[in-house]
Amino acid sequence: MADQSFESHTKWVPPFHFFVLPVLLIKLGFSIYWCVKTWFTVNGVLSALVAAALFVGMVMARATAMKVQDRLIRLEERLRFERVLPADLHPRIGEFTIEQMVALRFASNAELPTLARKVLEEKLSDRKAIKRMIKTWRPDFARA
Repeated sequence: MADQSFESHTKWVPPFHFFVLPVLLIKLGFSIYWCVKTWFTVNGVLSALVAAALFVGMVMARATAMKVQDRLIRLEERLRFERVLPADLHPRIGEFTIEQMVALRFASNAELPTLARKVLEEKLSDRKAIKRMIKTWRPDFARA
């Protein structure tokens, strides 16, 4: 597998991102166009509503999967933090938010203690900002 970095870690799912979403967006756009063109007939409005519901449903399904994945990452990282962080940070593990843990999962074991301390002390919560601080990237190829 190729190396992973901040620039290349975004997960693209081609069937979803490059087929399903574009097709649903085209259908939604066409349905809205047809609804307006036919002066908001029942069929036109219903078609636009169904297209919007399908698009929103697919986006929400992906968002739900990502939320569940974040919760699993939190569990995995809590276990890793207990193993890797120094004893003085163990009582503070519960202070990390899901956002912070999700970002810190990419930090190598060697740099995790320093970054974890910095994240807590400076109350950093922006995933991208935390990820940009990582020098030695720990890849995650098992993401949804």
